[in-house]
Amino acid sequence: MSDQPAYQVLARKYRPETFADLVGQDAMVRTLRNAFAAGRIAQAFMMTGIRGTGKTTTARIIAKGMNCIGPDGNGEPTTDPCGVCEHCVAIMEGRHVDVMEMDAASNTGVANIREIIDSVHYRAASARYKVYIIDEVHMLSTGAFNALLKTLEEPPAHVKFIFATTEIRKVPVTVLSRCQRFDLRRIEPEVMIALLRKIATAEGAEISDDALALITRAAEGSARDAESLLDQAISHGTGETTAEQVRAMLGLADRGRVLDLFDMILRGDAAGALTELSAQYADGADPMAVLRDLAEISHWVSVIKITPDAAQDPTVSPDERARGLEMAEKLPMRVLTRMWQMLLKSLEEVAMAPNAMMAAEMAVIRLTHVADMPTPDEIVRKFQDLPPPAPGGGGGGGQAPRPAPTTTNAQGSPAPTHSGPAGPSASLAVAAAPEDALARFARFDDVVELIRQHRDVKLLIEVETGVKLVRYSPGRIEFEPADGAPHDLAQRLGSRLQAWTGNRWAVTVVNDGGAATIAETRDAAAQALRSEAEEHPLVQAVMLAFPKARITAIHTEAEKAQEAEAEALPEVSEEWDPFEDD
Repeated sequence: MSDQPAYQVLARKYRPETFADLVGQDAMVRTLRNAFAAGRIAQAFMMTGIRGTGKTTTARIIAKGMNCIGPDGNGEPTTDPCGVCEHCVAIMEGRHVDVMEMDAASNTGVANIREIIDSVHYRAASARYKVYIIDEVHMLSTGAFNALLKTLEEPPAHVKFIFATTEIRKVPVTVLSRCQRFDLRRIEPEVMIALLRKIATAEGAEISDDALALITRAAEGSARDAESLLDQAISHGTGETTAEQVRAMLGLADRGRVLDLFDMILRGDAAGALTELSAQYADGADPMAVLRDLAEISHWVSVIKITPDAAQDPTVSPDERARGLEMAEKLPMRVLTRMWQMLLKSLEEVAMAPNAMMAAEMAVIRLTHVADMPTPDEIVRKFQDLPPPAPGGGGGGGQAPRPAPTTTNAQGSPAPTHSGPAGPSASLAVAAAPEDALARFARFDDVVELIRQHRDVKLLIEVETGVKLVRYSPGRIEFEPADGAPHDLAQRLGSRLQAWTGNRWAVTVVNDGGAATIAETRDAAAQALRSEAEEHPLVQAVMLAFPKARITAIHTEAEKAQEAEAEALPEVSEEWDPFEDD
């Protein structure tokens, strides 16, 4: 048997033992130091953050600090535990009888929490505090949380709880309100690279800066993930570990080659893009990873376009930064966002496809074919540059372009205009002065508006579709009923108008001489507007280019101006003087 000690992975070998060893969590460390110094140690702590940021490690350091007695055995609670006293050693080795660790993922029920509740009443066997560390606390059942609440609110003085979770939103607020919460942040790239370099140096391992940058990017802020990848990278080959070896280990494509592929796609070079994708696949790149890298580049370039300082990313090489800045300067934002959306859809398809490479190739083909697609404003300019349609095409040869209708109401037809509103307030005035009230209804349109104001939808539809007006004066209506009009329409119309205005209305029916109904007039106006739109040269050019296109809504300039006027803020006619009344 060999006396060589068992190998210990880097993530455990270099696990922080004091707050000074924690990286990237300065705010939390500062708060805890101040709390310990003031003797204000909370009864319960909640550590939250992504995997590998040090939640459980921080819990053990807090447990050590609360129970450390120093090398001489007379120490007080501290944020700098000695690491050599019996309590520090036993806690870090996970064998202290008064520091209990429980994984809530496998102990989710009330019975597991009941054991803790029953044991809190007994004092610590040897330590200053009895500490319960519950990892992934969000996995506890609702019943378990409820059972814990009372003890958590009023624990004995010798008991402390430390919870850790990656899903803080799943923890009941009743539990959160009883804990001092600390959010552990993702480790910043600069801090992570420095940590990995320190560990590599301590291990006597040679690894390039580019390789460390790749590991940092893949770890996404998790120190444990980064240390595990570094452990794997060091074992990957002899001599200096290069970025190419790390890229092969992670199944990543060369970042520079992905940028080349990105360029080919945006140039519409389908053949070149497929050749490059096949070459990367042959070199071991995962098709899913290639598309993910393309999406990452489209996002990165978009961010650089908005904030150029984003290019100064330590995990990106100087050459890549220069290319990113150049792309951000040349590429329109709509092209980048379209690329991003299509890549997200492609990633879903690749994940479901029976052959990932085939799905990736189809995605690249789609991307290259829409790369040179003109934008909407370019299409409009192109149509405007076309010669007018030949005679007989509806537009008339040599006809000067006319302004195209551009606005409409919600029904897609011009709304009838009304002068002089007549609503419920008007009917109240009529009751007091009948002769003045009838003067408000100078036109039949005012009567229709009165019906609309009172929201009598049934009567409004019947009047618009069934009344062919013959003669009108305030207080008197004579009309020819249209086909399908109700027989009692005249009676009901007169009755309603009398009720709303306070005056009698004479509503009579005749057999002929009526004009078109409001509905017929409105439909004719809408058809005339549609015909005018269809004859416009720009619209005809669009129809020629897109045969299946249809006109779905028409807006007039007058209605557009009216809407803008209605939405505009009222102008202030006079300046307010705060000292005017002094």
